Amino acid sequence: MIIDLKAMTRTELEKLKTSVERELTRTIERNRKAAIAAAQKATREHGFDLNEIVGAEKPAKVNKTKKKPKTVAAPPKYRHPENPEVTWTGKGRQPKWIKEAEAAGRSRNVFLIKS
Repeated sequence: MIIDLKAMTRTELEKLKTSVERELTRTIERNRKAAIAAAQKATREHGFDLNEIVGAEKPAKVNKTKKKPKTVAAPPKYRHPENPEVTWTGKGRQPKWIKEAEAAGRSRNVFLIKS
C-alpha cells in the first residue's frame, strides 16, 4: 500500500498519524503479551515459574477506587479578641486581624487560646 503523503492535507495527515500511533500501541502490547506467554511456557517446560527466573514478584493489585484519607482539621490556636467565634489554627494564610494586630505592634501570642 503506497500513500502519497505530499498530496494529503494537514487534517488527513493528523488523522493518519493518530491511526498509526493507535495501531502501533496495540501491536506493541500484543507482541509483549505473546513474548510473556512464550517465556512462561518455556519456563514451565523446565519446571520453573517465570517470576522465579526473573526474580520478580507478582505485581500488587491496584485498588483504583481507593480514596485519599480525609484530613483532620487542626485545632484552633488563636482566637479573635472581639469575636470569639473567629479562630485561626496558625497554619496557612494569616487572617487579616492577625496581620493588622502585628502591624500595630501587638504580639500574636496575645491571641493564643489557653488550653
